[in-house]
Amino acid sequence: MTSPFAETVIRARDTGDSRLITQAIPYARMLGLTPAPADSGADFLVPAKRSNVGNPTLPALHGGAIGGFMELSAGVHLLMHMDTLKYPKIVDFSIDYVRAGKLLDTWISCEIVRQGRRLVNMGMVAWQADPEQPIAKARAHFLLSD
Repeated sequence: MTSPFAETVIRARDTGDSRLITQAIPYARMLGLTPAPADSGADFLVPAKRSNVGNPTLPALHGGAIGGFMELSAGVHLLMHMDTLKYPKIVDFSIDYVRAGKLLDTWISCEIVRQGRRLVNMGMVAWQADPEQPIAKARAHFLLSD
């Protein structure tokens, strides 16, 4: 018997619509994480949202929100591309904040760098106006469950 989340992952893969997964994760809904349009060069998009601001004076996105965008993007990317029906467990996550994230749409691309039997190394890049000017870069290891 599969869980409701596993059934959602199966439907998302069958239809190619990762929005089904992002809508099933409350934190992803709160942050506003959605699949990016196919022609954008990104995997995910987080529309500008005041609730993601950490410094209202600038206004600049909260570093934790940026980290959350990137970690969630990698997890959903793995669910769409790997043979697992459970959300991958984060083993480690390292982020480099390259420049301030403004109150603009944020784009995220994900790459599977290395895949072992159960451990996957991921790379993520977040940018706003220009992919050549990232606001953050991250690396993570995820443990895939059976």
